[in-house]
Amino acid sequence: MTSQPPSPPPQPEQPAEAVPTCYRHPEKETWVRCQRCERPICPDCMRDAAVGFQCPECVAEGNKDIRQAKSTFGGSVVRTPIVTYTILVLNVLVFGAQYLTGERVTAELEMFPARVAVLGEYYRLISAAFVHSGLFHILFNCWALYVIGPYLERAFGHVRYIAIYAISALGGSVLSLWIDVPNQTTVGASGAIFGLFGAVFVVGRKLNMDVRGIAVLIAINLAMTFILPGISWTGHIGGLITGSALAAALAYAPKNSRPLWQGLAIVGALAVLAVLVMVRVSAILSMG
Repeated sequence: MTSQPPSPPPQPEQPAEAVPTCYRHPEKETWVRCQRCERPICPDCMRDAAVGFQCPECVAEGNKDIRQAKSTFGGSVVRTPIVTYTILVLNVLVFGAQYLTGERVTAELEMFPARVAVLGEYYRLISAAFVHSGLFHILFNCWALYVIGPYLERAFGHVRYIAIYAISALGGSVLSLWIDVPNQTTVGASGAIFGLFGAVFVVGRKLNMDVRGIAVLIAINLAMTFILPGISWTGHIGGLITGSALAAALAYAPKNSRPLWQGLAIVGALAVLAVLVMVRVSAILSMG
């Protein structure tokens, strides 16, 4: 008879391993974990990482340490000059409305010093930049905007570029308000375009580029302003001075505190123009 070894005592039954679920979607089972925080994540929450996957929160946290690319003079990098294209479309749409309505749209939007002063229609200081006197007028302005607008928009970013364009247009209207007789009307984006010409010159000088080409272009257009009849020299000169001055303030702002100084420059330009408008309006009203 042989002896049998004693049987091992019965082992307690092991519970089945619980299947982990996504920390953001508890109803979804997953065996994948975030490489940073090790929380389980489902396919909807997986974000590609250098190794494996990460959850959305860890990706967002990591992006905070990444320095965002900036344009040459501040602002986000511009890939598509949407501001330039938007202004072009607005110019064309308003010109179409002028064609369809005769003089009605033009009369409502043109720069008219007397109506600005007497009726308080200050919107005309800007709206005049979107109406034009004829096909050649709008074609030239749109061509110039299409050529130099994207360059400046990429250099300054969307917001600063809008400021240069709009404040240049305003500067042209303000000089017209001061110099032109109160019942003389003016239209066109030329003040803003001359402001952009000045800004290109300033940027070229700042970046040590050859600026002879833009200088010649400005000189030719200034000559045409005074030679050809029916052109508002006040709008052109006002826009050129305003755009050049503002572009210089933005381009030469101290780099370590650039956003602050650029913001102050934009606000300051608007404040100066606003004061000039109020002073001139008071003078016009006192005439009557």
